[in-house]
Amino acid sequence: MTAYAIAHLQDVTLGPEIVEYLEKIDATLAPYGGRYLIHGGATDVLEGSWKGDTIMLGFPSLEQARAWYRSEAYQAIMPLRTANAVGDVILVEGVEEGHRGVDILG
Repeated sequence: MTAYAIAHLQDVTLGPEIVEYLEKIDATLAPYGGRYLIHGGATDVLEGSWKGDTIMLGFPSLEQARAWYRSEAYQAIMPLRTANAVGDVILVEGVEEGHRGVDILG
């Protein structure tokens, strides 16, 4: 089942380290079938507050998403991001086609 890596980043310092991170991340995604779905696009906040940028990556499965995040290649560049941005990162499993809200009830 499809899975997603979602990051909500604030206070990003757009310096040489973030540029290097962006130049290298695509190569870390390819072996795991990862691809960008959202990358800091315009946000229309309807409830609450939402400051910063949203990034969403899609993967064929939660196992592939975990393998990407834990990979030697990604772990090698992750400090370039974490030293230059504050935020939260999660992995979450998607739902099957046709999923309905009540499906979580049972």
